[in-house]
Amino acid sequence: MNLNWLIREFRHQPFRLDPLLCGLLLLLMVLGLGVLYSASDADLGTVWRQAVRLGLGVVLMIVASQITPAWYRRWAPWLYAVGLALLVMVLVFGVGRGASRWLDLGVIRFQPSEMMKIGVPLMLAAWLHKKPLPPGLFDFVVCALLIAVPTLLIASQPDLGTSLLVAAGGGMLLFLSGVRWRWIAAGAAAAVAGAPLLWNMLHNYQRNRVLTFIDPESDPLGQGWNIIQSKIAVGTGGLTGRGWLDSTQSRLEFLPEPHTDFILSVIAEEFGFVGVAALFVLYAAIVLRAIFLASQARDPFGRMLGASLMFLFFVYLLVNAGMVSGLMPVVGVPLPLVSYGGTSAATLLAGFGIIMSFYSRRKMLKS
Repeated sequence: MNLNWLIREFRHQPFRLDPLLCGLLLLLMVLGLGVLYSASDADLGTVWRQAVRLGLGVVLMIVASQITPAWYRRWAPWLYAVGLALLVMVLVFGVGRGASRWLDLGVIRFQPSEMMKIGVPLMLAAWLHKKPLPPGLFDFVVCALLIAVPTLLIASQPDLGTSLLVAAGGGMLLFLSGVRWRWIAAGAAAAVAGAPLLWNMLHNYQRNRVLTFIDPESDPLGQGWNIIQSKIAVGTGGLTGRGWLDSTQSRLEFLPEPHTDFILSVIAEEFGFVGVAALFVLYAAIVLRAIFLASQARDPFGRMLGASLMFLFFVYLLVNAGMVSGLMPVVGVPLPLVSYGGTSAATLLAGFGIIMSFYSRRKMLKS
């Protein structure tokens, strides 16, 4: 992409951002920083680092909103190929605690799997762009392979949570393309038939998470500790909560990872049912506004891609909420734009930028 072209594009129309969606996202991030201050035991350094990361994510969102849909279609195969190459590099050179999920380039450390949350839906949308919809059997098989390859590479890191998110984003786009129900049923049947094989491929800690989800009381001081303490925090909040900075579960270090995976438990304890409900209303407003913007895209490429990206955002919320309440196994999925972490936030904000790019050009005859 030519940098001079991007500068000219920005000068021509510098506000390709949707004010309402941007306002909702800003409100969510500000509230998230306030909760993070409490969850990190009033550590301003943690809050500052997260603010910088969110700021970089906002810059990425602005840049993504300036790029034309035609550019996304043209470069989708290359972005997908680069993502696959980086995933292979992770298997060889990856670093991390217990799981090799990161590439350390010295000046920057990032998770290549995050970019595939956009790369897979983008590649599928580009592949189906000029195809008749609903897709035929050949296109369905190609799309299934495009989803399966990065999903398996990410799962082998191992990172089961991210691999499921990548598969969910690609699967939703394929569903939105109008794929025939009998093929969906066949895929579901194949997944059920392959469940025993998948179980044998899981690492011991992943199996323990599933078993603990079924019966957390079987090992309350070991594998079941996380879920039990999270449920205690959620229940302690009651209707209105203990109040900001008064979360005993996190401050007394009963709750594991209170600033990342289990930050929703902190919110529930400090602000109660009312606070969590208000947060979910904010999330719902963001999702509904983004879906509306995506529905206004001028072609199926933009509509399918935008809806798939918003489904991924919703799945983040659904899995994290289910995880901290004991309704789903612990898979390490953060609360979107609230949990501490930069790579996932940047990916999500870039997705919002893509949606706003398509919406801002909905009346143009040529992208």
